[in-house]
Amino acid sequence: MTTRIDTRFAELRSQGRPALVTFITAGDPDMATSLEILKSLPAAGADVVELGMPFSDPMADGPAIQLAGRRALKGGQTMVRTLEMVREFRKGDNATPIVLMGYYNPIYSYGNERFLADAKQAGVDGLIIVDLPPEADDELCLPAMDAGLNFIRLATPTTDDRRLPRVLANTSGFVYYVSITGITGSASPDPAKVAASVAHIKAKTELPVAVGFGVKTADQARAIGEGADGVVVGSALVGAIADTLDADGKATSGTAGAVAALVRELADGVRSVKKSPVAAQ
Repeated sequence: MTTRIDTRFAELRSQGRPALVTFITAGDPDMATSLEILKSLPAAGADVVELGMPFSDPMADGPAIQLAGRRALKGGQTMVRTLEMVREFRKGDNATPIVLMGYYNPIYSYGNERFLADAKQAGVDGLIIVDLPPEADDELCLPAMDAGLNFIRLATPTTDDRRLPRVLANTSGFVYYVSITGITGSASPDPAKVAASVAHIKAKTELPVAVGFGVKTADQARAIGEGADGVVVGSALVGAIADTLDADGKATSGTAGAVAALVRELADGVRSVKKSPVAAQ
């Protein structure tokens, strides 16, 4: 199985640069604005898009993403609408990988078999389900892979050598390395420590390793990109949405543009990294 994720990371390896992976919450602050933002991300410089599935109890997320989820749910966002956003995006972009990220409960409520079929049909490429450990691979991971979707696993600073092989066993697409302990957006990562951790993981797998949690600026993105195959930015983009809302929490004329402007800055940082190109296998 070769997905858009595999193709995109192979292309970037041949160019000698890391990927910029951007996260937004589906339906934040409303579906129309969220879709406008989603469609703008590739042109602004996003190489891979993570689309958050809103959930009422996002235990691993910091305040910015929690509030984004609340805005989306208040606006009526559902799994059906999230998949519809992907279908609309695919009408104009058949190349940019889309990863749905979130928690298992909304998928379970939707129905696993139905979800995997609908996600694949909509144009989803991969899943990051933060509360499903490797011990539960039979639940969703293996069926997702059978359906042609990458199942992307999280590794953290506390993932030791005993645990890492279990984490990597059924992971595909890329490995998401959480650069800090704690919730999203809570601290800034140390590039030197991150690079060492990424090298350690890459010694155990041929998969690309993307680093997220705490990256907010172009300089940080460049520094992390020096030692990683991808840089994930989420809370900063969600914060850019929040900063442009009116007093009633509604989108303004500047909402989508503010996100695109920040993505362009981050992309400049990531694309300033020069590595030795690696030919596609």
